[in-house]
Amino acid sequence: MLIAIDHFVLTANDMDKTISFYCDVLGMTLEEFTPSDGGEARKSLKFGNQKINLHRAESPYKPHANNPVSGAVDICFLSSAKIEEWQSIFVEYNIKIEDGPVQKTGATGPIISLYIRDPDLNLIEISNKL
Repeated sequence: MLIAIDHFVLTANDMDKTISFYCDVLGMTLEEFTPSDGGEARKSLKFGNQKINLHRAESPYKPHANNPVSGAVDICFLSSAKIEEWQSIFVEYNIKIEDGPVQKTGATGPIISLYIRDPDLNLIEISNKL
């Protein structure tokens, strides 16, 4: 039976902008790793026990999704920082809040969320459990 998501992949048009957004704004850590097949070094973003692998839009790592495009992801991140702290961070970085704070239903119950866009226009939801 499935127990967790190990990682997912984001396709980035501009790797530097993507890395800056996820590391500088959202507080993730950049890591490089060498694939088990010994190919070219790859980049990933880490937070907690989670990992996001990054693919360049012009040359995604194989195998990849049938149609790897940037801007197609809609993801929710749970945060220990309060929504009000995130509002301040987004103001500081001049990031438009698309929606929120608004109450939603998360995987384990009610959450309060803010919606923003990353540099590739993926929809990013930052949430607190209620």
